[in-house]
Amino acid sequence: MKSFKQHTGLVAPIDRANVDTDMIIPKQFLKSIKRSGFGPNLFDELRYLDEGHPDQDNSQRPLNMDFSLNQPRFKGASILLARENFGCGSSREHAPWALDDYGFRAIIAPSFADIFYNNCFKNGLLPIVLSKDIVDSLFLALAENEGYELLIDLEQQCIVLPDGTSLSFEIDAFYKQCLLEGLDEIGLTLQDKESISAFEQQWRKDSPWLFDVL
Repeated sequence: MKSFKQHTGLVAPIDRANVDTDMIIPKQFLKSIKRSGFGPNLFDELRYLDEGHPDQDNSQRPLNMDFSLNQPRFKGASILLARENFGCGSSREHAPWALDDYGFRAIIAPSFADIFYNNCFKNGLLPIVLSKDIVDSLFLALAENEGYELLIDLEQQCIVLPDGTSLSFEIDAFYKQCLLEGLDEIGLTLQDKESISAFEQQWRKDSPWLFDVL
């Protein structure tokens, strides 16, 4: 998993509340469990004017130019600014996979659905909760300033605005450390690989009948 320490990136808006995981990545794209290749279908129903299908050539599909991610000013955005209850709906882990595959490193919103919020940390994404008033002010600044960028410093737990203003945010200490070190649940387990191997070897010695092959 990619680590996250400090990131400066272009901001793109999703100016609607209650964006659910089916809107983030529609159900027809859930057959794959590779964790990659979902970026072209992120927000599929909003980005395109036709219905999307797996293995489709997305380069030939008609774009909805009213959707923010299709607008030239937001090309290459890596920070998503959203409204409350982002990531609600089903618990599909494909939603953070799609956001990551598209190129997003962080999402800022007043609130997130719990399961989506936890899944972000397991996939190298940083979800940041800020007050509604602050998020409103960021939407306004983003609308008024093309090329609007933010610096996110996870170690210091702050967001630095273009004018130098610093906004602090809270994050669970365990999740923070996992992101800083780039560790998901598998990575955390592998840190104890030697201890696990030693336990298994001793278990085989103490209970050999459990491992007899008939």
